[in-house]
Amino acid sequence: MRWSVLDQSTAAEGSTQDTAIRESLALARLCDTLGYHRYWVSEHHNSASIVGTAPEILMAAIAATTQRIRVGSAGVMLPHYSALKVAEQFRVLEAIAPGRIDLGVGRAPGSDQLTARALNPYSNAADEFPQQVLELQSWLAGSPLPEEHPFRKVAAHPQGPTSPELWILGSSDYGAQLAAFFGLPYAFAYFFSDGRGVEEALALYRRNYRPSARYPAPIATICVWALAAETQAEAQRLLMTREYWRVGFEKGLRNALVSPAQAAAYPYNAEERERIEALRGKAFVGTAADVAAKLVALARGLELDEIVINTWTFDPQARRRSYELLADVFGLGKRDAGL
Repeated sequence: MRWSVLDQSTAAEGSTQDTAIRESLALARLCDTLGYHRYWVSEHHNSASIVGTAPEILMAAIAATTQRIRVGSAGVMLPHYSALKVAEQFRVLEAIAPGRIDLGVGRAPGSDQLTARALNPYSNAADEFPQQVLELQSWLAGSPLPEEHPFRKVAAHPQGPTSPELWILGSSDYGAQLAAFFGLPYAFAYFFSDGRGVEEALALYRRNYRPSARYPAPIATICVWALAAETQAEAQRLLMTREYWRVGFEKGLRNALVSPAQAAAYPYNAEERERIEALRGKAFVGTAADVAAKLVALARGLELDEIVINTWTFDPQARRRSYELLADVFGLGKRDAGL
């Protein structure tokens, strides 16, 4: 099994948002030393909760300050941008960290529709997503576009002996079908849908997969929200921050994370409490041994050899500790040391 990280650069009340970006850099360096396989960062806009708006810039800083971990996006919301510009950005990243760059792309806006129009006011590019993926795949690999393509004579620079891994991200059948058609790796946002539809999406992806030169067999992973602490009680206390945020999110709020104490003091109504209890029943939260056992069982059930772990806490030290505890249970440091 390989274990990886998704960092969404979450902002907390009482801290300025720029602090979240520097905390992402610190966490990336820690996860590099702990032995995690990948470190992915996300793209969101117009949100006071998730303030990582430019994954390609954050990735450059992470790639330049880590040694071995793969660095990637989960993802770049491709309809906002020119496929050529994205290819150029990631070819530069590949030059910074050869053989360590992942480009995960998604079709969703990563925000509300008004913000999406502000990012790209000139077209409804979401409808052109498959064409963008085709162009991106060619420009990243340095292979020619089809003969009839108007941009066939355009190349993405800088070139080099390696190229980024291109992933399709999704939380529905659409992304699974697209990844299968183009012969690309696929990552399912399990945390976003609470796991709903994951079996169907992975089965669809594997059944319809068309082998490509770089990826002759399907490669899939899922991104799971998980939190480990020294005790079950401490993990449940830390979880209150995300429970409070989730209740607000379902009301359309995108606020900074609050402390567990503030979350515990909030007067939830009966419907909100019922929603929280349902979330707790599915949560990968507890001691490291308990969380690891649940994640391994999930991976086996879905026939996966990699899981990407996303963790939020109000206190960044608690988040770091969660990844440390899980790395120890997974034996990541021992694996890297050849023990």
